[in-house]
Parts: sequence; structure tokens; C-alpha cells
Amino acid sequence: MAKIYPKKPSSSSSYSTERETYTIWMKSLVLNSNGYTIYDSNGGVIFRIDNYDSKCRSEVHLMDLRGNVVCTILRKKLLTYGLWECYNDKDSRRPWFRVGKTFGFFKNSSAYDVLVGTNEGQCISGLSYKMDGSVHSLEFKIIDGEGRVAAVVQRKRSSSGVVLGEDVLHVTVEPHMDRILVMALVAIQGLICRKM
Repeated sequence: MAKIYPKKPSSSSSYSTERETYTIWMKSLVLNSNGYTIYDSNGGVIFRIDNYDSKCRSEVHLMDLRGNVVCTILRKKLLTYGLWECYNDKDSRRPWFRVGKTFGFFKNSSAYDVLVGTNEGQCISGLSYKMDGSVHSLEFKIIDGEGRVAAVVQRKRSSSGVVLGEDVLHVTVEPHMDRILVMALVAIQGLICRKM
């Protein structure tokens, strides 16, 4: 497969001191499987999700290129605060973060609250984000607790400005933002929109 566009390879750390860009193809590398594949700016695969069963599963695993599980995303019952919970592989008893619907007066709003380091529905790490986008779209922004944009997910454009298919996304991650958190939130948005 040809590289998306050349640039220096991204670091193996979950954080970076520079703005980073990624391409997400909302297709699995495995034939007849649902999921998505994440390419770094050098064109190499860095993360993937392969759902071997069906769309909109209640449990998916974000993996690195070698198939090692980086985090597990679980759908919870609607009556609890957390519609989605994400567990990293280090501590499987307490969720790394929770994602729940923001209730408001606007029916077209698809804002979701993200609480990192949760304990019984409360944010114990002091980190919170908001996923803000349009209904039924994979395009959205991740906004930190201070109102700054931490990441942007939008449809990818070719170098000549042509918008590619709905299943090809361009992700910009700002410095000091956890890219694994961003990729997990893209997966959750895909599951919410029934695109994966």
C-alpha cells in the first residue's frame, strides 16, 4: 500500500510535544470484518480495531500494529452515567475514562462528556473533555475542560483539495494530548454513529 504522505515517524509514546496528524480508514485490515485502521503521518499502521462479529458491538479492543490490546471499550446500560467505559490494560477494575451524553435543549447536538480517571461517575483525575460534533457524523472536536480544542476529526482531503470518502478521516492531535485517548474516542464516535 502506498504511503499517505511522507513525514518523520511519530514517537511510540502516547503523548507528543508536537502537533500530530493521523489518517483513519474506517475499514478493518481483516477481510469481512468491521473496524478501523489508523495510519501515522509517515503512512504506517499504528493502531487498529477489528470486530470479527457484527457492527455496533458492546465490546471492542483498540490494538497496536502487533495486535496487543491498548484499551478495551465497553458499552454500558443507558440508565447509568457512562454510556461507554474505556479500560486500559494496566487496571481492568476501574475505567480509564467514561463517555456519557450531554443533555441539552438542542436535538441536533451530539455532545458527549468525557471524564478521565472516573470513580463511581465522578472525575477523580481532574481531566475532562467534551466530544462535540453533529449528529450521525464522524466529524467532531475534542475540547478540554478549559475550552481549548485538543483534537479535531474531519474528513480527509487530498493534496489537491478533493474531499475523500466518508470513511477516510483526518485527525489532528494537539501537543500534550494523549493520542490513545483520542483514537478511543474516535472509535466510540464510530460506534455511536453505527459506522463500525
